[in-house]
Amino acid sequence: MVVVFVLRFSSEDVSSQNQVKASVQRKIRQSIAEEYPGLEPVLDDLLPKKAPLIVVKCQNHLNLVVVNSVPLFFNIRDGPYMPTLRLLHQYPNIMKKLQVDRGAIKFVLAGANIMCPGLTSPGGALDDEVDAETPVAIMAEGKQHALAIGFTKMSAKDIKAINKGIGVDNMHYLNDGLWKMERLD
Repeated sequence: MVVVFVLRFSSEDVSSQNQVKASVQRKIRQSIAEEYPGLEPVLDDLLPKKAPLIVVKCQNHLNLVVVNSVPLFFNIRDGPYMPTLRLLHQYPNIMKKLQVDRGAIKFVLAGANIMCPGLTSPGGALDDEVDAETPVAIMAEGKQHALAIGFTKMSAKDIKAINKGIGVDNMHYLNDGLWKMERLD
């Protein structure tokens, strides 16, 4: 399961850190710009063209995009780049959002995947525009900031229609290893 990779992440899991050449940096910037058009006005500040962009390869196919020792984005294998929660809290409107009900919060914060009923019950909320295999911010009923970043296993419409099983893989959540790693020196 992809989820286990990020959840148990710690600095000991780092395999290599490499400054990427300009062509790779451009490709990463372009991929992030396409996935998160809301970041366009601040992309040059987040990923300055002159600052070295480091790709940190970790165990279990986890890659971190690091600028000035700060992890900003991550991906698994060659999947889409997803912002860290710290970055998402700075720019809360860059991702589509799904909301879990109060009963799901403690499970999500313990690393559990997001089950369909937690999104469809009163207190949960779905964005019908969300397709399968889409990075999403997981919001919580009554809370202002995202508590997790997920990757949808099915579309929002299917989550509503099927209403059982895992709807979203929990990729990164508050207080996990990636959250605790504010800097990578």
